[in-house]
Amino acid sequence: MKAWIMLLLALSLPVAALAEEAKEGEAPKVNYITLSPPFVGNYGLDGTPKLKVFKADVALRVTGEESTKLVKANEPLIRNQLVALFSQQTTEAMGSIEGKEKLRQEALKQTQQVMNDETGKPVVEDLLFNNLIIQ
Repeated sequence: MKAWIMLLLALSLPVAALAEEAKEGEAPKVNYITLSPPFVGNYGLDGTPKLKVFKADVALRVTGEESTKLVKANEPLIRNQLVALFSQQTTEAMGSIEGKEKLRQEALKQTQQVMNDETGKPVVEDLLFNNLIIQ
């Protein structure tokens, strides 16, 4: 009986080693981090009496668990930078598709700058608007 157990254990060791090698050889996993709660605020404060409001659901794309942890640790700084950016937008910029894409690119650039300042590397690969509502 002991011989059978030893034989089974000896045969299972190479399988466990192969499984471990497969994990090490895998490409890092892409993660999407949703910045929650959504951003809500005023924009286009250009002296007109009409109140203009935005709501933005933002997700950040990163690769690897370490990058995910770094972004979550610096989320308050990222949120602060994005709130300031969104609030500075004009009615014209928020009213066109091209303006929204330019805003997305600028938000990505500023997010990467925050992460570069804090961690020494940009970490964030892309910034996506899951939803962007303007009124």
